[in-house]
Amino acid sequence: MTSSPLQSTPYPTDALRALAMHCQGLDRRVTGRTQPGPQAILDAVKRVGWVQIDTLQMVQRSQYLTMWSRLGCYDTADFDRLVFDDGNASSENGRQLFEYWMHAACIIPLTEYRYKLPAMRDHRDGEVGWRRSWAEQPENLKLVGDVLRFIEKNGCRRSADFESNEKRRGPWWDWKPAKRALEHLYNSGELVIANRLKFQRVYDLPERVIPDWVDTSMPDRDEAGSHLLEISLRALGVCSPAQVGDYCHMKRTESRPLVEALVKCGAFVRLKGQMADGSVRDLLTHRDNVGLLRQAADGALAPALTTFLSPFDSLFWARDRDMQFWGFRQILESYKPERIREWGYFCLPILHKGRLVGRFDPKLERKEKTLRLKKLFLEPGVQPEDELVADVADAMRDFLAFHDADTLVIEKSTPAVFRRKLMRAL
Repeated sequence: MTSSPLQSTPYPTDALRALAMHCQGLDRRVTGRTQPGPQAILDAVKRVGWVQIDTLQMVQRSQYLTMWSRLGCYDTADFDRLVFDDGNASSENGRQLFEYWMHAACIIPLTEYRYKLPAMRDHRDGEVGWRRSWAEQPENLKLVGDVLRFIEKNGCRRSADFESNEKRRGPWWDWKPAKRALEHLYNSGELVIANRLKFQRVYDLPERVIPDWVDTSMPDRDEAGSHLLEISLRALGVCSPAQVGDYCHMKRTESRPLVEALVKCGAFVRLKGQMADGSVRDLLTHRDNVGLLRQAADGALAPALTTFLSPFDSLFWARDRDMQFWGFRQILESYKPERIREWGYFCLPILHKGRLVGRFDPKLERKEKTLRLKKLFLEPGVQPEDELVADVADAMRDFLAFHDADTLVIEKSTPAVFRRKLMRAL
């Protein structure tokens, strides 16, 4: 069965945005008398498919921000327990999530563990991997075996637990040999992340970390790829055919035939949509989202949430969709020299009722309990109207509470009136 267009005329930009926001859990929050607990966190992770991890911590790290954007204030320890179960080294542990590569380093539901087994096998067999030439050297193969046997005998270990006389010449390159061995074993699935201590990975054997209920049967490559692409499109809501694989970091040459097969079998449905610049593009949605798209076109899914987003949020994983749908270019400038940064080191986009209306560059001064916004921007054409200011102020109060901060300082604002109105509203 080949899918056909939903309607002959292009879907309007507002409908595309509304569907994307709904599928990402960014249209509204479920409010209640108690703060979201472990089940709400797990549901939010499953809704987006997987959550990117990053080391930067100008404020809370990206994985925690991603959940806050959707849930509001919650206990990050609940999130950690879903991934690590306090380091429990028993196959009967309570883990529901695990760490591995997806869009990047991600937190992923354990229900998807088997669909990463082919990638682990490829690493193990040397078919892929950025360190494969290192792992093929005889002395390094011996080291890999020694490290694995040491953990088998002595239990979980960090990289820091292996001594080395080599000097480390940089944060990314020239790792000490044992860390290279640990990363190779992790990429190959022979070790997994059992815990994090001060954000340092703790490695252990899968049989001591992955719960007994997890399906570990090996799918074939196409089954795994197609499954991950289906999750990706459900979570994206709507995108171009080429963008589906971006969500799970699949090369477009690899995703193209799988996407075409999913269109042919009816899992993916073709449509046309109008972009923010008025142009019309060929798009796809998942058949599970067809009813939601029709609701969005009828105005029944109008987004109501105002929140702030991590620069690594999954909303931005489909390459160029930020400009196509919102006319907003999401840029992470932390790796640029300060003199050429336009927006700031770690800018968080401001989402307001389905539109990306601004961004700010925050730094949490933890001891002083102060959140400092070095720069605050509204996008060109966005005015600091009373409704927008009030909604951003409500989101900022929750953001301050999430960071246990009681003071907000705004150093620079464009336009300047936005700072004055926001501070007055707070």
